[in-house]
Amino acid sequence: MSDYMEEGAVELSEYAIVVNPQDNVAVVRRPTVPGLRLRLADGWVVCVREAIPPGHRFALRAIPAGELVRQYGQPIGTSCGIAAGQWVTHANMRNDVPVVRELPEDLYNPPPDYFPAEQCARFRGFVRADGRVGTRNYVLVIPTSMCASHEAQQIATLAEQRIYQRAKYPHVDGVVAIPHNKGCGCQEGTTLEVLLRVLANYAAHPNVGAVLLIELGCEKTNLARMERWMRERAMELPKPVARIGIQEVGGTRAAVERGLGEVERLLERAERVRRTEVSVSELVVGVKCGGSDGFSGLSANPAVGHAVDLLVRSGGTALMSEVPEFCGAEHLLAWRARDAATGRAVYRLVDWYKEYASKFGAELNENPSPGNVAGGLLNITIKSLGAIAKGGTTRVEGVLEYGERVKGRGLWLMQGPGYDQESTPGLVAAGASLVLFTTGRGTTIGNAIAPVVKVASNRATYERMKWDIDLSAGTIIDGEETIEEAGRRFFDHMLRVASGEVMAKAEENGHREFQVWAEQAVSL
Repeated sequence: MSDYMEEGAVELSEYAIVVNPQDNVAVVRRPTVPGLRLRLADGWVVCVREAIPPGHRFALRAIPAGELVRQYGQPIGTSCGIAAGQWVTHANMRNDVPVVRELPEDLYNPPPDYFPAEQCARFRGFVRADGRVGTRNYVLVIPTSMCASHEAQQIATLAEQRIYQRAKYPHVDGVVAIPHNKGCGCQEGTTLEVLLRVLANYAAHPNVGAVLLIELGCEKTNLARMERWMRERAMELPKPVARIGIQEVGGTRAAVERGLGEVERLLERAERVRRTEVSVSELVVGVKCGGSDGFSGLSANPAVGHAVDLLVRSGGTALMSEVPEFCGAEHLLAWRARDAATGRAVYRLVDWYKEYASKFGAELNENPSPGNVAGGLLNITIKSLGAIAKGGTTRVEGVLEYGERVKGRGLWLMQGPGYDQESTPGLVAAGASLVLFTTGRGTTIGNAIAPVVKVASNRATYERMKWDIDLSAGTIIDGEETIEEAGRRFFDHMLRVASGEVMAKAEENGHREFQVWAEQAVSL
């Protein structure tokens, strides 16, 4: 119950967080005990009825059956009858929320309030012949199909053991392959289109200084097919490129030995490129989350969102994907679109994914993993409202297909799954040269060619996994920093990583994950 009896009560902020003044729940930041009396901002006292773990929520007042439960100032479910101070769970809250999707035809959001050019931050990157700027300088080995993936991996692994030495090639970050399980036996159409798009965009990526393309020779996605695909789109590779056909040179051993010789020549060419100081407006950053918890949307995601706002206001570019985690919050993104046509494209992005998931018998409300639920994310609406915070507050400029190269500056949304191992490579294929990745439970993923900077939502996860996680937003939960202060800290660290001054922990640990989400149809 709630009352004015303040005897023995402590300030609510010591144990919980009210995200928005319109909320009727609070999120626990320290474990509670039954009978704990917490004083609200208006002087009322709520008695917590149960031991509630961090990241979960309790009712600030009685929420009658049928009334909406609110967090972030938005509905997150419908009450089945929740008493003041009661733990909000699946037992007393249904996932039902109202869906209102109308957009005015004259919808218009102004462009960001850009910083003057002379006030924008700078970093040291690799300026490529096409004008794009990379944060790393890799020699990349690309198999055109799964039929050449073993040889590609062997070439990259042996090259780093036998040839690549940091002392000899100080301006090259390594030799890496992107083995995958796609190509050859795939259907004609979109599956093939997506694979070729991603492989081509990795070859052309500004984080790649030189490329070795390797085929088996008889597969559907061979070198001839890939290069024809690129020619049809006037897509050039203005960088050193070598090619190998496994069947042509005599098999695996011959291909690996030929590949090592080619890599040595490519390393010498890539080494000639030097970092140059450029404006942060040349930076393209992907934002991702994985292993989220109830704090992710309160600390790590909004702080990363503030870093994104700083980037966009500096003329830079941000990419956000994981479309299943827009669901329940897509109206907020649509209303942030530059115009009504873009807002409708946001809805199409989500609706396509819902239909796609239904073909496999999946419901997007089942997206939260057991770890998510244990951390307080009871349904997709709660998860999505917190997840989209990492996209900041500036307007949505447009939407992209999975792995499609970004078409302009500002904030863009990309079609893609929530699955980290496929979503992150899609962001990089779209042009991200660095990824900010938030996590509540803790995750370790990296990327083959782009640094992935991890941000923990809470101090405990950061301390437990500090060899895998770069930054902590637990300072926000603990009241030591504001969202804006933490976001600025993340922005500054991002520039240091982009400049090569420090490595992301995923890089230090050798994480080079790559996979392609190519089992879908065009959504736009």
